[in-house]
Amino acid sequence: MKKEIMFTIEPAALEDAAELLAIYDHYVRDTAISFEYETPTEEEFRGRMENILRRYPYLVVRRDGRIWGYAYAGAFHARAAYDWCCETTIYLHKDAVKCGMGRALYEALEEALRRMGVLNLYAIVACPAAEDDEYVTRNSLDFHRHLGFAPVGLWHKCGYKFGRWYDVACMEKLIGSHAEDQPPVTPFAQDLNA
Repeated sequence: MKKEIMFTIEPAALEDAAELLAIYDHYVRDTAISFEYETPTEEEFRGRMENILRRYPYLVVRRDGRIWGYAYAGAFHARAAYDWCCETTIYLHKDAVKCGMGRALYEALEEALRRMGVLNLYAIVACPAAEDDEYVTRNSLDFHRHLGFAPVGLWHKCGYKFGRWYDVACMEKLIGSHAEDQPPVTPFAQDLNA
C-alpha cells in the first residue's frame, strides 16, 4: 500500500525567497536544467519574485512546515497580443521526486492561470545531450508530457553549459477556448480560492 504524502499548496511570499533560492541553487550548480551559471543573490531572486507577483501566480508546496518546491508563470513574450500565453516553470527539492507534489503544484498553477483567462501554456525544457547525461535527464520532458503538454518545437544546440551543447524543447498546452472577441486576462488574485 502506497503511503499518502500530505502537503499544502499556497501562494509564495517574498519572505520565502531564501528557502526557494536554496532549492534553485541545486539546479544552477549541479544541472543543466537551469542555464544560469551563477546562483543569483537572495536580493536578486526576491526581485524576480516581485516582478512575477505583479501579475502572475507564484506558488509553493509545503510539507511539515518546509517548502519542497515552487512553480510560477511569466509572460511568454512582452507584446500585448501574447497576453493569453504564459511560460510555466517548476522547481522541486531534489529529494521531492515521484511523490505527487510536482503534479499537484503544476495543476494548481494551471487552474490559477485558467481563472485569469490564460489560454496557452508553454514550457521550455532542456534536453539531455546524450542518454546518459549526468546534468539533464528526460524527467522534465516526461513530466510535462504526462500533464498534457505536447512538444511543438526543438531549438538545436542553443544552451551551452558544463562544456556541452543542449537542445531545448518548447512544449505547449492549451487550457481554454480561443474566441473571436477574447476577454482580457486579469491579474492573479493571491487568494487561491478567489
